[in-house]
Amino acid sequence: MFTYASHVWRIRHFWLSLVRMDLRTRYRRSVLGLGWSLLQPLAMTAVLCLVFSQILQNAQVSNYVPHLLTGLVCWNFMIGCALQGCQSFFLGEPYIRQCPLPLAVYPLRTTIGAFFHFTMAIMVLTVIVGIMRGAAAPAAYFSLFPSMLVLFVFGWSLAVLAGTSNVFFQDTQHLAEVGFQILFYLTPIIYRMSDVASHPSAWLLNFNPLVPFMQLIRAPLLDGAPPPVATFGWAIGMTAVAASLAATVLHKMQAKLIFHL
Repeated sequence: MFTYASHVWRIRHFWLSLVRMDLRTRYRRSVLGLGWSLLQPLAMTAVLCLVFSQILQNAQVSNYVPHLLTGLVCWNFMIGCALQGCQSFFLGEPYIRQCPLPLAVYPLRTTIGAFFHFTMAIMVLTVIVGIMRGAAAPAAYFSLFPSMLVLFVFGWSLAVLAGTSNVFFQDTQHLAEVGFQILFYLTPIIYRMSDVASHPSAWLLNFNPLVPFMQLIRAPLLDGAPPPVATFGWAIGMTAVAASLAATVLHKMQAKLIFHL
């Protein structure tokens, strides 16, 4: 594993150039540029806030908007890694056929692009939440760094698993889109855990694997404190499982994947 990771790092100029090419292509001749990646969660927050602030009578705008924004930003990163990761090996097919580089670099290309937009959104979000609810303690902001690292590894693992699955079953992306639409409403993004605590199906939220990752971001920004140790432990545990599965798949498919592209 260490040798494999070292090889990936040695060819960093290659996959970083791929990321730069993707970003350049995406924002070429764009008026708003990077602003487009921030416009979607902001516009969706405005619409949902108008609707749900009326439904959730006890939800003040200053509390509900930060909750909704943090949820949407984390959600967009994770589904971006999974859905865009489905095409990562197909996009890298010309390189895979020419040179036997580690397969991990192609999902990494997708993950870094998504993480770039995620980082920009977190910076804007920190300012917005600070204005609406006041600045948090420095320790809370510093806790974002390990939290974002855990999210990055988790997103990379999702991209690897989704990309590999899509090579063998090319309806993976379409099924994932439907699945994530369902999962969106089973994730406390547009509502809070306390809003559905009395509902008979509220126990399902305790088994939602995405909730701990959202708490890693919400705790520092919304509660002004580092995330609880238990939450961090759950997130690291799920990340370790996903990373182990991704590493196993990459090890087995390194020499075989090209025959299925």
